Amino acid sequence: MRNPPLLWGLLVAMLVALADQMSKKALLGLMASATGPLTLTPFFNLVMVWNRGVSFGMFREADARLGLIVFTALVIIGLLFWLARARGKLLPLALGLVMGGAFGNLLDRIIYGAVADFFDVHAFGYHWPAFNVADAAICTGVALLLWQSWREESPRRV
Repeated sequence: MRNPPLLWGLLVAMLVALADQMSKKALLGLMASATGPLTLTPFFNLVMVWNRGVSFGMFREADARLGLIVFTALVIIGLLFWLARARGKLLPLALGLVMGGAFGNLLDRIIYGAVADFFDVHAFGYHWPAFNVADAAICTGVALLLWQSWREESPRRV
């Protein structure tokens, strides 16, 4: 049986995970020789941060690693079931972005025990927490999910 939205979402997920892992490999090599942040623009640096927790460093205790791996795997499986039922183009794209990002960060947790974050955006003395390609894909996917849910007309009650 052919399911184009499923295939589209899986392709997006694979491309995101691949781009994430390739960027991390390149940036790990680059940052290994750096003695500190690499300033690229007045508002953007490359930094090396190992995030042992989840968003913004929450749950970074050492004994939480296995739990985070299992939880992330379960989220990916849940998203896969959702993707299998998805229709249209926007929903599979959004789910593929979230799945690919989650899988990229899951690989980091399995391989390194933490997620490698590099991108440091800052302005006017404020810093956004360091992030990576997977994090950007997850945020974009969630934003698309929110956009689609806002756009959809709610069913009328009789």
